Amino acid sequence: MANRVYGYQGYKGYQFETSPKKLQPEYEPEQKSETKKVNKSAKKKSNKQESQKSKQTVKISKEELNRKAKLVCYILFGFTVLFTISYRNSIINEKFNQKESLKSELAEIQKVNEQIEVGIENQLNLTSVEQLAKEKLGMNKLNNSQKVYINLPKKEYVEAKSESLIKVNNQNTFSDIVNNIKQFFNIN
Repeated sequence: MANRVYGYQGYKGYQFETSPKKLQPEYEPEQKSETKKVNKSAKKKSNKQESQKSKQTVKISKEELNRKAKLVCYILFGFTVLFTISYRNSIINEKFNQKESLKSELAEIQKVNEQIEVGIENQLNLTSVEQLAKEKLGMNKLNNSQKVYINLPKKEYVEAKSESLIKVNNQNTFSDIVNNIKQFFNIN
């Protein structure tokens, strides 16, 4: 269709022409002077309307800017809350892992302690003590050749002091106690 308008009947597959007639100007040419006067007053009115519109757009843009700022603040607040929760959970996980590793170390230490206790009990057994005495110290059990029998007379070796039991003194008991203490400490 565009080819028919310009009278070009050639290649029909190309749809974009660079003809200067096809390009539209970026501005509209000014109309005659009669319309200029009308346009000047219309331009003044339109300029006032544009300034009002620009003020409204400034107000709208300020409101929109405030709305966007609030949205950004909410997003930042939400991100901060999520970051705080995530950080707290990571600390909790770290402490839990630390607790579990300490529990495993404790279990290992308790196992070693039990093994050591069993070893000590085995070493304190009478048979092991007897074996160590035989091997390291060369000790043997007592046999009949090592036994020596002694005959003792049936005389008592304990003498009773009859004098100390039968005391006839007129001293009171307090002085007896003091004298006994002096004798005990050998004080004269």
